[in-house]
Amino acid sequence: MLGIRYLKVAPTTHVLHFKRGKIVREGAGLSFFYFAPTSTIVAVPVGTTNVPFVFNEVTADFQEATIQGEITYRVADAARLAKLLDFSVDSRGRYQSDDPMKLGDRLIHATQILARSFTQRHQLRELLTSSDALIEAVLDKLAQSTAVGRLGVEIVDLSVLAIKATPEMAKAFQADAREEVLRKADEAIYARRNAAVELERTIKENELNTEIAVEQKRRQVRETQMAADVAVEEQRATLVERRVENERKEADARGHALRATLEPLKEIDWRTLTAATSGGDAALVISTAFRELAENASRIGELNISPELLTTLLRKREK
Repeated sequence: MLGIRYLKVAPTTHVLHFKRGKIVREGAGLSFFYFAPTSTIVAVPVGTTNVPFVFNEVTADFQEATIQGEITYRVADAARLAKLLDFSVDSRGRYQSDDPMKLGDRLIHATQILARSFTQRHQLRELLTSSDALIEAVLDKLAQSTAVGRLGVEIVDLSVLAIKATPEMAKAFQADAREEVLRKADEAIYARRNAAVELERTIKENELNTEIAVEQKRRQVRETQMAADVAVEEQRATLVERRVENERKEADARGHALRATLEPLKEIDWRTLTAATSGGDAALVISTAFRELAENASRIGELNISPELLTTLLRKREK
């Protein structure tokens, strides 16, 4: 009515009321009446805003990588931003230009330039697992960026949702990773089999050592038995030697005694000795006489023996 309008904005919107080229009021969450024909209303959102991005970059090994993420920012100096971009609104609160959309594009461009500097220093395989390093490098440089500071914008956060290779390279990496996993599986199987072989060898060695120890014990037992047998045989040999020595000594003693007994008889004629030991046996004496006669038969001229004598000798012989 008559060009008078009423404006009420949220606390997350900073309003600048221009009249005849001068700011008559500004602030967040204001509500006021203004005369539309002579006023310009600039509404700058000062709450946090999320801007998604997707861009392709080339890595150090000349491979293409797709980086997908999101920038979170807030307007820290609405007046400075209003001088660079047109945030004016009409009576219905609609922006009169597309400059508000350009703010997000400028931030994406700045982010892409910084991300390009990072990706060109890394190979694709390394880049795919370096999202945290990428965020740290880009976020620090965005916070120090002169272009971002001139816009009066503060970068709140930066997130990288995905870093992807081309489908062909992704398949190649998957195949490489699969082969690596299979190789490690083969190594694990080999290690397990090798461990089993080592355990089997250890068991065999232990069994062999046990057998060797048992044989050594058996040999020690045999040696002990042999040593005992040798000792017994030595004792037996000593006993035999002593027995033989004793028997020899006894024989020597008996021989000495016999020699001592026979020594006095050595000079005596055997005839005398026979007669002395006959005990008065007439037959023995007569037989001895007959022997003497036989030995001296050449010197005997004639010998007469009565039958009675022979009969007597024969009768005693039969008895």
